[in-house]
Amino acid sequence: MAFLGDLPSIVLPFLITITVLIFIHELGHYLVARWNNVRVEVFSIGFGREIFGWNDSRGTHWKFCWIPIGGYVKFFGDMGVASGLGEEDDSLTPQERDVAFHHKRLGQRAAIVVAGPLANFVLAIVLFAGLFSIVGQPFTPPVVSTVTPGSAAASAGLEPGDRIVRVRGSKIARFEDIQRIVQIRPGEEMALVILRDGAEHTLSVTPRLVVEEDRFGNTIRFGRLGIRSTAIEFVKRDPITAVWYGFRATYEIVGQTFVALQQIVSGRRGAGELAGPLGIAQMSKDVATISLLASIQFAAFLSVSLGLINLFPIPVLDGGHLLFYGFEALRGKPLSRKAQEYGLRFGLLLIFGLLLLTTFNDLNRLDLFGFVSGLFS
Repeated sequence: MAFLGDLPSIVLPFLITITVLIFIHELGHYLVARWNNVRVEVFSIGFGREIFGWNDSRGTHWKFCWIPIGGYVKFFGDMGVASGLGEEDDSLTPQERDVAFHHKRLGQRAAIVVAGPLANFVLAIVLFAGLFSIVGQPFTPPVVSTVTPGSAAASAGLEPGDRIVRVRGSKIARFEDIQRIVQIRPGEEMALVILRDGAEHTLSVTPRLVVEEDRFGNTIRFGRLGIRSTAIEFVKRDPITAVWYGFRATYEIVGQTFVALQQIVSGRRGAGELAGPLGIAQMSKDVATISLLASIQFAAFLSVSLGLINLFPIPVLDGGHLLFYGFEALRGKPLSRKAQEYGLRFGLLLIFGLLLLTTFNDLNRLDLFGFVSGLFS
């Protein structure tokens, strides 16, 4: 089976990428915790048995563990590695209470929790900004060069030379903006405002669903208008402008993710499109074979995804802790220990179920089930 033979080349790029992203995520928690005078006992990359580690002058134990997917920062006063189930401890001295996580104000605890996902967003912005300032940002004028006969664009009346000004009310600055909007909305009727012969016209178009297999064997579904623009160039941005466009690129990924999730929930997309660790590892290897720039772009995309997923209001994730803090703010006191325990159990069950689903999808894409069945036929 090709996947098994390529395992070393798949695992290494994935481990390098995910280790960096996890480190940045946990570093966000760590730095804001230190800023709020919280003692950090453990900074771990991975779970399970420790491979190697060391203690710094502040008493924090930094370590790498055998199970590399994940990590955590353990604060003084935590009962576990998830900063959950905090409760008053009368055995702590006043000095210990001063550096204990659960004895900090609600706003301080929320800031520490949100700092991890925020660090991932900041990393993505920095990566995009670096690419846009050093290599340049891909830029294609939103002018139609060709219209595919029989396509959605042809049916709507688009013609070569038309400049697309707005799509669904969104202002269009470059051709990539059109692709970003259309690809995630197959079958959805939308309004296009075009500039033709100096006058604006409004057309109605419905992108057609396209199901294709990409160069790596993955089945992808997207919307297509059937237009092309041939003028492609890279525009180098100055550092400040590059940061702004890096922020925009990060924001667009977040928006596309929510649209895709909404489509999955509504049934317009299949849950089989969700990828898990094996699928992400395969994609890491694939983009590594293209170029270093592709790997950096993919790392930025993964960083946004990691930050966003951790903000979902699921107990055991950062967003779950923020949800508990929201209830605490409304009630004037934390949720009961039993309520938190039930929440954590539900969160673990949900995460485990999602992991099973995505792993099944990954194995199905890699045709492992066909490989196994072939052994017995």
